[in-house]
Amino acid sequence: MGIIEDYGSVLLIIAVVCGFLMAWGVGANDVANAMGTSVGSKAITIKQAIVIAAVFEFAGAYLAGGEVTSTIRKGIIDPSILAETPHLLVYGMIASLFAAAIWLLVATINGWPVSTTHTIVGAIVGFAAVGISVESVNWGKVGSIVASWVVSPVLAGTVSFVIYMSVRRFILGSKTPVQAARRGVPFYIFLVAFIIGMVSMVKGLKHVGLSLSFEQSITYSLIFASGLTLFSWLLVRRIKPSSNSAHDEIMTIERIFGVLGIFTACAMAFAHGSNDVANAIGPLAAVNSVLSSGGMVASEAMMPKWLLLLGGVGIVIGLATYGYRVIRTIGSNITELTPSSGFAAVLAAAATVVIASGASLPISTTHTLVGGVLGVGLAHGVAALNLRVIGTIFTSWVVTLPAGAALSIIFFYVLKGIFGG
Repeated sequence: MGIIEDYGSVLLIIAVVCGFLMAWGVGANDVANAMGTSVGSKAITIKQAIVIAAVFEFAGAYLAGGEVTSTIRKGIIDPSILAETPHLLVYGMIASLFAAAIWLLVATINGWPVSTTHTIVGAIVGFAAVGISVESVNWGKVGSIVASWVVSPVLAGTVSFVIYMSVRRFILGSKTPVQAARRGVPFYIFLVAFIIGMVSMVKGLKHVGLSLSFEQSITYSLIFASGLTLFSWLLVRRIKPSSNSAHDEIMTIERIFGVLGIFTACAMAFAHGSNDVANAIGPLAAVNSVLSSGGMVASEAMMPKWLLLLGGVGIVIGLATYGYRVIRTIGSNITELTPSSGFAAVLAAAATVVIASGASLPISTTHTLVGGVLGVGLAHGVAALNLRVIGTIFTSWVVTLPAGAALSIIFFYVLKGIFGG
């Protein structure tokens, strides 16, 4: 216990700095996903997106970030293995945070939308496999995460393709778009309201004592969606056909879909903040728990409010300073987006998150949003997609796990060399 007693304060300071850098990376890279489609479709400006996302991400991170977190994210290793060597857990968590922060910085500078969850998981796998033992890693969990590289984008892409094709077929492609919108828009508002309700209850509010089952969440979301749809139906009836041209009518309808997309993106940002803030401060909470208890290793660690505040502030600063790079990739560089196609992409991503939660599938919000954008792009044909950018994104996904692992191994042994092991 000499290492923790002698260097506990220094290690905690280092962990706090690394945790803040990781939160910055979450904001700069991951948060951009939720708002990228709204910016790319020109429903809102990039400055407006940063303000909106900052509010909802911070609210999700601080208000619904949870009081308790697993010591090891995603059950990759069993913390009891390190009960006799708690200093190795501290080294490993600090190394994982710094490794993940460095990789997210590299990815963000290049505009690569990568998964922060996969980044921190790769880092933890790296230090555990090399610094402890290969047997200490739950490779089944790692395999399910790798499988999500395919499941997430394919599912979201399929859903977004179907949603966008329905909008084109039944509303935008109609001879009387405004009349078609009066009939069809309430249906899409119902979908948006239902998905917002589900995302909020299943992902965003699960940490604040809202212990609802998946079935109860569906029931309450249906009630919420039905009420909002009735209200919106009364408003949609007020839309008047334009006396100018069909193009003006379509622009009016596109603005409606732009607003719907923003609402869905806000729900995604809130849910993302509440869940993925733990990628940044979960390992920090583990370090704080071990150091404050004098070396006790538990399966769960308390999440003090100051940690949630640190994570929330870091996320907002990351989004404000470098988020525009990944927003540009999601919103403009993969395919050209309109408000209706951007709406379809973000709604599909949110729906995929809900479906995966119900089926207990490990997925990445980053991968689902990219898949959603690919789906609406395919609706215009392969030629509408920037295959070079897509290839670069897929490559960055594959590299994320090993990159996080390699960097974590290096930093783990650096810490071990400095403080002893």
